[in-house]
Amino acid sequence: MSFRIVVDSCCDLTPAMLQDPVMVSVPLTIQVGEQTVVDDAGFDQASLLWQMKQSPEAPKTACPSPAQYLDAFGSGEDDVYVVTLSAHLSGSHNSAAQAQALYLDSRPGANIYVFNSCSASAGEVLVALKVKALAQSGLPFDEVVKEASRFIREMETYFVLEDLDNLRKNGRLTRLQSIVTGALRIKLLMGATPEGEICKKGQALSVKQALSKMAAFFAADEHHAGRVLCIAHCNNLERAFYLKDLALKTCRFSDIIICETGGISTVYANDGGVVAAY
Repeated sequence: MSFRIVVDSCCDLTPAMLQDPVMVSVPLTIQVGEQTVVDDAGFDQASLLWQMKQSPEAPKTACPSPAQYLDAFGSGEDDVYVVTLSAHLSGSHNSAAQAQALYLDSRPGANIYVFNSCSASAGEVLVALKVKALAQSGLPFDEVVKEASRFIREMETYFVLEDLDNLRKNGRLTRLQSIVTGALRIKLLMGATPEGEICKKGQALSVKQALSKMAAFFAADEHHAGRVLCIAHCNNLERAFYLKDLALKTCRFSDIIICETGGISTVYANDGGVVAAY
């Protein structure tokens, strides 16, 4: 059975992963002042970071249209799996669901499923890779959906940001959190709820301390053993490797993947941010 995995561009697949013919990425767009940035293969991270620093306004993001998703679904594969960032963070999931309905109108009974990753960035990467592994194993479509959905429910996502300004400006943090962290110059260790909303997990006086706390959360979770850890970084490979080294010393992951943030993750992680999921 042939299959296709469609992701939105908040799924920070590596260039090598994007070369896989079963993977198709649908771009979101970013508006910074009067500049529009398409989050596709031509994305320039350094340029976006510079534009965001220069702009007094918060960058705005726009999800793909249903028509873009519909084009990405193709017409030749037996099974189509779609992975979007958390429905609580973007309209991308809703747009994909609308496209799914249109797809089924013309192909009644077709095998297509839209996963709400309840995560973003590194978490989306893991979901896409899990779906690929399940589909390649020969499992029937319904079993792939069942097992991947269970994986999403069990997945954990954490992140530490150098700068919370874009999250604050876009309403992803409470005003109180923003005021407190700015005044005290503390770094928040954040995570995702099972529903895919942002929540606070801890705080520290530096990013390195926050990353150490993150690794401690990994190690304390008995369910991490044997899972894959994905680390996505925004313009700070040193921090990604620092977290990887901590995980290698204290955890029992089967593998650790390091990715670089694409456009949408760069907007919210901002310069120096690190996102991890397992």
